[in-house]
Amino acid sequence: MNLSPSQLNRFLVSPQYSIYYRRLKKLQWTNAAQTEYGLLYLLGGRLKFVTRQNSGELSQDQALLIDPSFNVRTTGQAVEFLLLTLAPAFVTDHAVRMRLIGPEATVSFPQTLVAGDDRLGQLAHDLALELGEDSPGREIVILASVQQLTVHLLRHYSNMRRSPELELSRVGLIDRRIRRSVELMHVQLDHNLSLKTIAAASYLSPFHFARLFKKLTGSTPHAYLAGIRTTRAQSLLADAGLSVTEISSRVGYSSPSHFTKAFREATGLTPRAFRKALVSR
Repeated sequence: MNLSPSQLNRFLVSPQYSIYYRRLKKLQWTNAAQTEYGLLYLLGGRLKFVTRQNSGELSQDQALLIDPSFNVRTTGQAVEFLLLTLAPAFVTDHAVRMRLIGPEATVSFPQTLVAGDDRLGQLAHDLALELGEDSPGREIVILASVQQLTVHLLRHYSNMRRSPELELSRVGLIDRRIRRSVELMHVQLDHNLSLKTIAAASYLSPFHFARLFKKLTGSTPHAYLAGIRTTRAQSLLADAGLSVTEISSRVGYSSPSHFTKAFREATGLTPRAFRKALVSR
């Protein structure tokens, strides 16, 4: 993201879900290495978006639903929005408890653009309000709102489809053909992983692996790895006991300055600015 100097950021990061509330004068954002489900709700302004399938414009109180590995590019001016990401295990658990899903089935949100949903809008506005206030019981209210929102999305926008090629692994919803390579990225993200090493985990040549990976995820293997590193760094920044230098080493960067540059390119903020915007859980 490229941001203007005037901005408001409130973030909550957790293993099951994360919430990013932002008010910006300028936005340019691409969701790199998205392994979670996403909801981008526009609270104010207008956004242009481009996906692999289509493009369009998002107006106030409209939303984009984003499946894992579904790339979206957005640009806008004077925008206020809420981005909610949901771990596949969190979504699947709710679908199972709602008796919507069976063995070898996955959840998909095929309707990219959502408009005129008052209930969804109320929940999004409630989350933004809670993130902006340090009131007692905030974490309880936020969890309840996220759960209600997840149920609402599953009721009204989800498809349950059998997919023998997809599986819910320890690193999220992943195509079986590249699962081992993606797991390697997660486990060894602090290593300098070459394309040959990553491809070998899936028993493919670097050439064929790179083509298959791009087709399935919309990203190159190393762009995907960079996204994983950014996501992990965001979680680690929530731990006040870790310095930025320690975090940069844990997520595979040779120096804090290299880490800061990559993190800023991915989020629009330095690691320290991101940490400052985090709300306590």
